[in-house]
Amino acid sequence: MELEQNFSILIETLGTIAFAMSGTFAAMQKRFDPFGVLIISFVTAVGGGTIRDLLLNVPVFWMHDIFICAVIFIATVLGIIIKYFEKNFQVTLFLFDSIGLGLFTIIGIQKGLNADLHPVICITLGTITGCFGGILRDILLNRIPLIFRKEIYATACILGGTVYLLMIQYSGISSIVKQMITILLIVTIRTLAVKFHWQMPKFYNDIHDGRT
Repeated sequence: MELEQNFSILIETLGTIAFAMSGTFAAMQKRFDPFGVLIISFVTAVGGGTIRDLLLNVPVFWMHDIFICAVIFIATVLGIIIKYFEKNFQVTLFLFDSIGLGLFTIIGIQKGLNADLHPVICITLGTITGCFGGILRDILLNRIPLIFRKEIYATACILGGTVYLLMIQYSGISSIVKQMITILLIVTIRTLAVKFHWQMPKFYNDIHDGRT
């Protein structure tokens, strides 16, 4: 049990680092100043978890854990240093965003399971935890969030979360292995979706405004 708790803490820490760096890279791409980069990094890292905790009516996690705030600050500084030497913003942004998505989806699902919620609600909480930090980041950066575009994003969380709950129900493998499989699955789905251009269907407006 102690090993599983330590692994959960590790997942949350790594997820925080991944999303903080994702926010850092996105803000630097928009040429924000250092303070702006830190704000975007912070919002990206804690946005989904904050909304999740508010929905669960529990104390917001980062407000009672200065360690998380320190991790975000250090990850932001590290992200700035990395981007000073690495100029391919899109690749690094995608990499850390995908990793954070997988890690935080697990955290959200576990929070729902601990609260004895219905499995569908647990998957919803996992998706919120994984996606909403990125949504807030993109809104602050004045761009359409990925979840609302044609890319496979929230769908990866839903598929990964469903597999995770099925493994809990029907598989006898250890909890840590289940979590690792789920994280890898979500990252793989995101990667393959981008590589092979898998897309959700889009709605088109076929109504013309009458102009010639």
